[in-house]
Amino acid sequence: MVENKLTRPGCDQIIEILPGPFVIIDRDYRIVSSNNAYKQHYGVNGEDLHGRFCYEVSHHSDVPCSRHGEHCPLEQAMATGEATTVMHVHFDGQGREEFVQLQATPIFSANGEVMYIGEYIQPVQNPGGDSDQLVGRSPAFLRMIGLAQRVAGTSSTVLLSGESGVGKEKVAEYIHRYSRRSNGPFIVVDCSTLGENLIESELFGHEKGAFTGASSLKKGMFEAAHGGTLFIDEIGELPLALQTRLLRVLENGHIRRLGSHRYREINVRVIAASNRDLAQMVGEGRFREDLYYRLSAFPVHVPPLRERRDDIVLLAEHFLHSMPDGDMHVPLSGNVIEKLMGYDYPGNVRELRNIIERAVILAFEDTLRPEHIVLRDDEVLKSAIPVSRSHSRSSRGRVDTSQIVEALQQTNGHRRAAADLLGISERTLYRHIGRLRKRETDES
Repeated sequence: MVENKLTRPGCDQIIEILPGPFVIIDRDYRIVSSNNAYKQHYGVNGEDLHGRFCYEVSHHSDVPCSRHGEHCPLEQAMATGEATTVMHVHFDGQGREEFVQLQATPIFSANGEVMYIGEYIQPVQNPGGDSDQLVGRSPAFLRMIGLAQRVAGTSSTVLLSGESGVGKEKVAEYIHRYSRRSNGPFIVVDCSTLGENLIESELFGHEKGAFTGASSLKKGMFEAAHGGTLFIDEIGELPLALQTRLLRVLENGHIRRLGSHRYREINVRVIAASNRDLAQMVGEGRFREDLYYRLSAFPVHVPPLRERRDDIVLLAEHFLHSMPDGDMHVPLSGNVIEKLMGYDYPGNVRELRNIIERAVILAFEDTLRPEHIVLRDDEVLKSAIPVSRSHSRSSRGRVDTSQIVEALQQTNGHRRAAADLLGISERTLYRHIGRLRKRETDES
């Protein structure tokens, strides 16, 4: 009797089990094997694929991705012998840019040397989506988004650090969107805008009569965020007494409203953020050390715009697309780009958006030029050039187009200052600008 021997499956058979694109790459960046999902995704067949450089197929480049500032998972796996996850920008089979998360695992030889990596590729939704603050493809941006993507699917508390205006709230929204809580609420509380008593009431709620003015029961932000995510912005402003209460909530998942003796169980993920150095505040005794370590289970630094200059033009044109009449100024001219790239943006992405919005107003139907890009150093109101009395306002409060244009030019696009010069309210000026844009649209 002859026994049937089972044939051991080969590598090409095994990787076909994986539902998404998967590729095996050797030490020289050459593709040695791939599954059908990879071939279909990148629009190549086996004969044209194997032996080609990975960066040639996915990046449409003739040099490794590390030469462009990206973290190369192959080089990292070769150097450390450990698995790694990174975020990259690839080109799909139709030549469209897409964000992908790469999970690279080293494959060792019999003597323990890394010979290949297996790379699983997971396309993800454009981090920008409909979010103005999360547009970019610079290495610093991709590293940050890679961390956000990695932590999103966990239940870990996240601490976002970064300067004012970098978009920490947008990063928190991104983490929430890709979490298992995405169908739950996303609630924001900004500690910098609330006094100590109000912060406590906002976070934990209060019972009717808990204090003077508490005329009715109020649920706090923790209860409102049940089943979802609570984003606590500028947590460094939280008083020490409330830091103790917050730590208890994070540890036991129960809250108690002001004026109540009853504890309520809540199921909330906390993402905190600060533009202050919390570690330094711990050393100065202004922030609890135990709370700091509890919050910073997974820290994510949101880089300032000056560290991601490759994104400035991309962001500027994105903002233009989102503004009325902004499309006509895309693409930006070389002179405008040169001026935008020569500035450090202390106000970060928020400041860039304001600069672009002001430029659109100043340009009107004209071509957007460098003089329309008013930077912080340029923002000195030209009060030396007075608006004539006839321009300030007629007896019926009417102004004409030329007066509006002149006032905006003299104030470098500052609407409030322009309204003051014209002798009208800022809201009235907005209405005039809206009518002008509508008239221009109708005439075109």
